[in-house]
Amino acid sequence: MATLRDIRRRIRGVTSTKQITLAMQMVATAKMRRAQNQVRAARPYAEQMAAVLTTLSDRAREYHHPFLAAPEGGEGLLILVTSDRGLCGALNVNTIRLAHRQMVSRFGPGYRVVTIGRRGRAFARRSRLAITYDLSGLPDRPSPAAVRPAAQVAMDLVLAGTVQHVLVAYAAYRSTLVQEAVVAPCIPLGEPARDAAAGAVAPGSDYIYEPDAQSVLDDLLPRAVESRIYQAVLENQASEWSARMMAMRSATENADELIRKLTLTANKVRQAQITRELMEIVSGAEALSAGRS
Repeated sequence: MATLRDIRRRIRGVTSTKQITLAMQMVATAKMRRAQNQVRAARPYAEQMAAVLTTLSDRAREYHHPFLAAPEGGEGLLILVTSDRGLCGALNVNTIRLAHRQMVSRFGPGYRVVTIGRRGRAFARRSRLAITYDLSGLPDRPSPAAVRPAAQVAMDLVLAGTVQHVLVAYAAYRSTLVQEAVVAPCIPLGEPARDAAAGAVAPGSDYIYEPDAQSVLDDLLPRAVESRIYQAVLENQASEWSARMMAMRSATENADELIRKLTLTANKVRQAQITRELMEIVSGAEALSAGRS
């Protein structure tokens, strides 16, 4: 059985750990709120971009672009968005498992990967995947320019005909408690956006394009690809800080519970020591009294 000194030493150690997890929880909470605001601010741009692409695609039906349609089969490229650090629960593991399972089922085990985040890069190296490009160490508030190199690599591979399909895997932010692993198509951009209730193409305004719809589409498609990847990075960062905040909160609560149990054990050990000392004193006094009599 542990001594009272050992139990008190362990209580001090758990208390120090609790202070660290509590501080990390507060930092994650502040950064989570900023990341959530950034995600909400970027979503209208992505939605409007999809609406404009829908209108342009309808106007240029005969125009074939590799970013709009791809042949069946072909090579695949995965843009794997993960965090640089851990301590965020199973967030990265869920994204990596889902992405790897879908890529292997569609393109085989030897697919290419563009990693955004150190956790994804470590997985790709362990799995011996072909890392085409790595982008790690993004700031807490990344700009579109910071993500553009990864998007440019993917677009260059598609235009060169090396790959025909590009998928992006990330943790989509649903709420503070819910983060969902998502593997979404990035290239080709897919079918026009449809109204979820009616099942029809979302209505859009008719515009006059100069010089023509195809030229505008050529300029807009790279921006749409960059927008999807940038939105995935923002969603993953908001999910990361939410998951880390919840993980640190759980760790802090577990530390409180462990301190309570250790304190109760220490009190029991201390009471046992006091009882044993009293019994020794009483036994010694009775022995002295018996010896005098």
